[in-house]
Amino acid sequence: MEKRLQIKLFEVVGSPFCVASSDGQKVYDRLSAALGREQPVALSFLHVSTLTSAFLNVAVGQLYGNFDEVQIRKLLTAVDIEPDDKELLRRVVDSAKRYFKHRQSYEQAMKEELG
Repeated sequence: MEKRLQIKLFEVVGSPFCVASSDGQKVYDRLSAALGREQPVALSFLHVSTLTSAFLNVAVGQLYGNFDEVQIRKLLTAVDIEPDDKELLRRVVDSAKRYFKHRQSYEQAMKEELG
């Protein structure tokens, strides 16, 4: 197996504030490329002071729409993460798994609600 790639959020985003979905997309692009190569990844939260679900939904959540949950669990590890941030990440992952498992139902309900 290949050496574990480390993706440091602080370096990708360029600040300790991981809040914008556009920054999350930069992280997702790197994660997606690595998982596509079956390369193990350590996602480092070192020096991150502010983290939002909007950022994590894009950075990590959308992985569940393109990769198998078992593959993600096998290849992706979160490191240097504070307990509160770990809990937020867990909630984002749980929501993403539910959404992508029942994607058509969610989209149909949204269409009906919005007209």
